[in-house]
Amino acid sequence: MSKFSEIINQEQPVLVDFFADWCGPCKMLGPILKQVKDQLGDDVAIIKIDVDKNQPLAAKYQVRGVPTMLLFKNGKQVWRQSGVLQKDDIINVIKNS
Repeated sequence: MSKFSEIINQEQPVLVDFFADWCGPCKMLGPILKQVKDQLGDDVAIIKIDVDKNQPLAAKYQVRGVPTMLLFKNGKQVWRQSGVLQKDDIINVIKNS
């Protein structure tokens, strides 16, 4: 949990993808997030959290459905969305949050 705090307290935005291996929409979101990372590069950090292996963290952020994305800036949650979004929508959120 402390490593997670270190990660989200970076200056750059950090997009956290809460997912599960058994989740179909989560599998669709993976390649979309890769495209976001390819386009934004070092302007964003993207980390994936498996809710089945990290239940305390999922509970702390009240993740009830997957996929759920949270965006952090300087350790503060600035955005949250459940479900699959398109690449351009995610990039707009990161740039405008």
